[in-house]
Amino acid sequence: MPPPARVFFVLPGGISLLFRESAASVATRILEGSLALHLTENFRHLHGRNAAQAEIRSWERSLPALVNALMEAGLGEVEVVVEYSLPLTSKRADAVLAGVHPTTGQPSYVVVELKQWSEAHPDEDDPLLCRLDAYPQPVLNPIEQVRGYCEYLLSFNAALERMPGSLAGVAFLHNATESRIAGLRSVEEDQYGRMYTADQRGAFLDFLRSRLAAKSGAEAADLLRDARIRPSKQLMAVAAAEIRDREQFVLLAEQRVAYELVMSAVRKAKRGNHKKVIVVTGGPGSGKSVIAMSLLGELYRRGETALHATGSASFTKTMRKVAGHKKREVQKLFMYFNSFMDAEPNDLDVLICDEAHRLRKTSANRYTKAELRTGRPQVSELIDAARVPVFLLDQHQVVRPGEMGTKEEIRRAAAAEGLDCTVIELDGQFRCGGSDAYEKWVVDLLGLEGGTPRPWEPDGKLELRTAESPQELEDFLVAKRAEGYGARMSAGYCWKWTTKVTPEMTALPTDVVIGDWARPWNVYGDRSVFGAPPAPLWATEPEGFGQVGCVYTAQGFEYDWSGVIIGPDLVWRTDRWVVDRSASKDPIFTKATPDSEIDRLIRNTYKVLLTRGMVGTIMYSTDPETREKLRSLVHPASGVEAPALV
Repeated sequence: MPPPARVFFVLPGGISLLFRESAASVATRILEGSLALHLTENFRHLHGRNAAQAEIRSWERSLPALVNALMEAGLGEVEVVVEYSLPLTSKRADAVLAGVHPTTGQPSYVVVELKQWSEAHPDEDDPLLCRLDAYPQPVLNPIEQVRGYCEYLLSFNAALERMPGSLAGVAFLHNATESRIAGLRSVEEDQYGRMYTADQRGAFLDFLRSRLAAKSGAEAADLLRDARIRPSKQLMAVAAAEIRDREQFVLLAEQRVAYELVMSAVRKAKRGNHKKVIVVTGGPGSGKSVIAMSLLGELYRRGETALHATGSASFTKTMRKVAGHKKREVQKLFMYFNSFMDAEPNDLDVLICDEAHRLRKTSANRYTKAELRTGRPQVSELIDAARVPVFLLDQHQVVRPGEMGTKEEIRRAAAAEGLDCTVIELDGQFRCGGSDAYEKWVVDLLGLEGGTPRPWEPDGKLELRTAESPQELEDFLVAKRAEGYGARMSAGYCWKWTTKVTPEMTALPTDVVIGDWARPWNVYGDRSVFGAPPAPLWATEPEGFGQVGCVYTAQGFEYDWSGVIIGPDLVWRTDRWVVDRSASKDPIFTKATPDSEIDRLIRNTYKVLLTRGMVGTIMYSTDPETREKLRSLVHPASGVEAPALV
């Protein structure tokens, strides 16, 4: 009989795994027919939802193929770690094998990607992507997929970073014959990425024996479990090197697919008169801006004509400052959506439209010249400007009246011009400590997709707290900053904003007043005032702490700890949320803005604010009944200690 199942593990730094036992114990569970049941129950407890049928089928069919191979290779004592989550993301490796290297005697690990595929072919002329009949869109070549997992682990797991030779990666296509996937072999194989099929079983067993000895892997698995996790590389901190020098980020799964589809479309556009529209959708922290930076960096280095555009002054000005530091040609890569009203058609190879949920009906404003006021849709201007227009968006981040960036709108505009439009859905989570459970919890909390608030079940990836006063919230963040974390306070737009600095002022006016606690909004405008950074740099300059940010300065950015003040514009009453439009001081809302639109935009505003934190979020509401509701959902003792910085 195998030992009782170890239900699930939450590891330091927000690492989780579904199940861990020796190969021999797992083999016994398979014979008993209990493995899939254990994994299904563990998954529900860990992720707060039922596993998809595709995941269950994989456990039932693929894990036995792997475990049987281990047993046949004489490696029954090797530890099998099932569904190992990659640090600070929601992505999971199918299995990690932990053991002892047969030659060095040191810990040895094999990341395994299991595929039930029986046949797959390269996507036209790009072997990094492949086509399967079961999928409408191309997927990443499994060799490249597992290599990406290994490279990511080496970047974020301190134990593996110190001994990169201990790690190997392999894709096992246990249902495929070599003749049916031979085209995928054009991708180079190495230590971190290789592939075996069903008719290469002997070679697969030899590979396993070359990396793992017939000894207990428990100690190696413990070492992997206890390794410290390095904080995520934040977008702005590496943007300059990403654009000018080399790729800084490891793109995983759908991120890499999106990247490769764009690069493939660029190649086709250069070979002939071909144009393609690409839409990448995903929630906050799914990696949209990382894809944008990776694309822009590679295109820039190749000498392609490419620009980055947003509807966000804060994001664009920050990128010009950080990525374009002392290099004016790099600064010119960052534009606005309304910069293309009179652009020559297809003058660019690629136009990367980041934060595309901020698209507006037209580009015209009060400063637009009369001859440019054509009423032409902004999305059409952007599509026409490049051979490969790329739109990255999250429809739940629409926070202003008139913003209309959706995949449906872009599809319609592409169809009107007779253009192909490919949509890629990113389901990973790289913000909020990689906690897809937290992102879903926020969506349910605010009722954005028909859900209702539910208690927060800690998943070990993100710490969630509530505060009883704004001073408690600020003191908590001050303590986190003393530990070396970044932190910011933000709030709903519920207090009037003094936008002009007069000569008699000696400090920023403290507009955000809650009882005897008062703090200034972030600086209004593009100049530093009294040592506080300009609005576009509030989220990234250390001096931004101490001012309260709004959604327009927080959107698109991330920081370790996020303190969110929910104002009187959104309050809980008995059994539902009530939006009070009179409590909003946002001048963009007018009498003509319908109640239903204001309701949606205010909820979206708090969705943005609540999903900025990488390590944790602390919430405070100015309303007593709302505070009580939040307290009932997030017990103060429910959090876990934040991971130690390395």
